[in-house]
Amino acid sequence: MPWFLDRHDVPGRTAAEIAAAHELDLEIQEKLGVNYVTYWFDPAEGSVFCLAEGPSSDAVAAVHANSHGLVAGTIIEVERGPLDAFLGPPPVHPPGQAYVAPGVRAIAFTDICGSTELTQRLGDHASLALVRHHDELVRGVLADFEGREVKHTGDGIMASFTSVPSSVQAAVAIQRRLGERNVDAEVPIVLRIGIAAGEPITDRGDLFGAAVQLAARLCAAASPEGIVVSGPVREGCVDDAFRFRDLGGLDLKGFAGPTPAYEVAWRDPGPSPSSGGRRPQPLEE
Repeated sequence: MPWFLDRHDVPGRTAAEIAAAHELDLEIQEKLGVNYVTYWFDPAEGSVFCLAEGPSSDAVAAVHANSHGLVAGTIIEVERGPLDAFLGPPPVHPPGQAYVAPGVRAIAFTDICGSTELTQRLGDHASLALVRHHDELVRGVLADFEGREVKHTGDGIMASFTSVPSSVQAAVAIQRRLGERNVDAEVPIVLRIGIAAGEPITDRGDLFGAAVQLAARLCAAASPEGIVVSGPVREGCVDDAFRFRDLGGLDLKGFAGPTPAYEVAWRDPGPSPSSGGRRPQPLEE
């Protein structure tokens, strides 16, 4: 049976109320051939995302309608592979137990600058070796900062992070480790990185569509060795030790009007967060 993810706007609801509603779903779901697996609840955003398996979106929606009446505003069909890559392992809690598990994720793209030129200059074998070196380094950093690889893009990697600050920490670690590697390298690997954040279901009814597109555009807009992030990513790092340069509004393909963007000042003095999970020290203005 197909899988579905839905979105509810529930401002003012508590974790206990959402847990009770989920328990009501479980009581009647079998009658409609549905299996409600889990949910993500973010009280700060007033949103709930429910994951269910069922014969149709109508059957999945009917469970909510007949159990507690909290009908979803949007429901989309999803594949478990991409869903798990973005969101990570689904929350598992006893029925009725209150818990909070926000669905917002930070999406990051890496891109090797001049990859086409490198292939033409070095040949397929040598350029592929550089890509593999990039992959090994980036995947090592993702493991350190609890990031998940969503897919390989050919000359880069798309990754997802539960923590917005961790996504920026990882990006800084990647650039610093590459800088250390490039000191003695015959052929340097130069990256640009873009990061955006968002909720699983977009207004257009796709999985992290807006955040993915924005992260890709910000990556393309970054300078070599640069890290460019969206406004929500910048706001999500208010209490963390990063400096940002305001790039103003960027004109990005597919986005109406100038889009606020910020460059991470990762080259400024401060210890490198190059080992797992260590927070970078404050950067002086």
